[in-house]
Amino acid sequence: MSSEDVGRLVVLQGTLDLIVLRTLDTMGPQHAYAIATRLEQLSDNSLHLNQGTLYPALVRLEQQGRIKGSWAKTDSNREAKFYAITKAGQKALTQEMQRWRRMSGLVEKLLTEGA
Repeated sequence: MSSEDVGRLVVLQGTLDLIVLRTLDTMGPQHAYAIATRLEQLSDNSLHLNQGTLYPALVRLEQQGRIKGSWAKTDSNREAKFYAITKAGQKALTQEMQRWRRMSGLVEKLLTEGA
């Protein structure tokens, strides 16, 4: 582990989809680099998503019908695939946020009470 990796977090399996859906719901259509950059900023650089992590999640979400991708120009005039959350994605986001809050509350309780 390099000194740059100290303090960085690894996204738990199953949470990346939730985080991506929430980002798109909040920010509107974004390309992958913008999503990764935003998450890094919001996490105070504790979370770093590389292409090998983010792109499979985007493909999976698109295959599930939770996001829809379309090609457009970025602010720097480059072609990029922009992803937008769908109605099915918004429904899944609501359900997954509720599930996540229940689970994280349970884990916090167990840690606090010394399970």
